[in-house]
Amino acid sequence: MKTGTEFTPLSAPKRDDPASLAGNDNHARAAELRIATWNIHGATGADRVQSAERIAAVVGELDADIVALQEVPLGDARTPNALDVLRAATGLHAVEGPTLDTPRRRFGNAVLSRLPVRAARTLDLSFGQREPRGALDVDLHHRGETFRVVATHLGLSARERRAQIHRLLSAFDRPDLPVILLGDINEWFVWGRALRMLVEHFRAAPAPRTFPARWPVFALDRIWMHPGERLIDVRAHASPLARIASDHLPLVARVAASPQRATTQRDEAGRAAC
Repeated sequence: MKTGTEFTPLSAPKRDDPASLAGNDNHARAAELRIATWNIHGATGADRVQSAERIAAVVGELDADIVALQEVPLGDARTPNALDVLRAATGLHAVEGPTLDTPRRRFGNAVLSRLPVRAARTLDLSFGQREPRGALDVDLHHRGETFRVVATHLGLSARERRAQIHRLLSAFDRPDLPVILLGDINEWFVWGRALRMLVEHFRAAPAPRTFPARWPVFALDRIWMHPGERLIDVRAHASPLARIASDHLPLVARVAASPQRATTQRDEAGRAAC
């Protein structure tokens, strides 16, 4: 992105590459990446208990290579830094992207990754006097290729979302890199202008319902990829723990780890769904 602040990764992972995972699925995991997005609601669950440890347990269930998080407490006078807990529990690289950053409150987006982090930037998507919003733009490296992951949380009004998407799309100035855009889009109307703008730029992708977590009705959380043929499938993670840990369910996608694998893996996914 053209504007933003550079960040340094907060930690090194226990494992540097998904292909190093132990077990019989090594070959399959080397051929694909698992990508997740989750609005963790300040680490506060449906039972009104705030628990970063419970969020970490669900992240462990996802077994994802890249996890985008929204509404993350980043350490302030009110709450501890949930990202510290997640980093320690998962051993993943951790990058924060505050949307609210004051001595009294630090809050915003974050990305956890097994892949090495090459660079990270933030983009301010704040609109008028409404709640501050932003995107966290991270370059991740895997097997000689750089992936650009853009994690965001858009606003509650339609006018606000349209302005934010215009700003996001105008910042996609590196067409040579594969781009993954994901996060809480806050758009529940399937024919809403905000979604149409994104689909025109990327490509239509599956949109499982994720909100509210206990009985999902709305597909507020999304994962898109460009080029679109590398997106294999998308599903909601609806484990018993995920249904209570936040007001959103996590969304998980499989992405072909290389252009050569994209067509084969999409065909295999289609046959498995039949």
